Amino acid sequence: MSRVCELTGKGPMTGNTVSHANNKSRRRFLPNLNEVSLASDVLGKTFTLRISAAALRSVDHRGGLDAYLARAKDAELSSAALKIKREIEKSKTAA
Repeated sequence: MSRVCELTGKGPMTGNTVSHANNKSRRRFLPNLNEVSLASDVLGKTFTLRISAAALRSVDHRGGLDAYLARAKDAELSSAALKIKREIEKSKTAA
């Protein structure tokens, strides 16, 4: 399982660990990923996604999963999140 946020596309970054003696060694900065169940109001279902803590705050700020996915760019969403977004759009146009 890759360490990439399904909603924001955030992934690992690289950098240096710098000691007090200014010795540098390479390290990875991993995103704070959590497996979360988010509910869709339109579909009436819950979906389990692996998202970062920052993405979870963004979902809450925008008013839920449906509102977040409506404004999200397709390029940064995972295939599972894109599928959910298309389902939501489809059900909105049918209603």
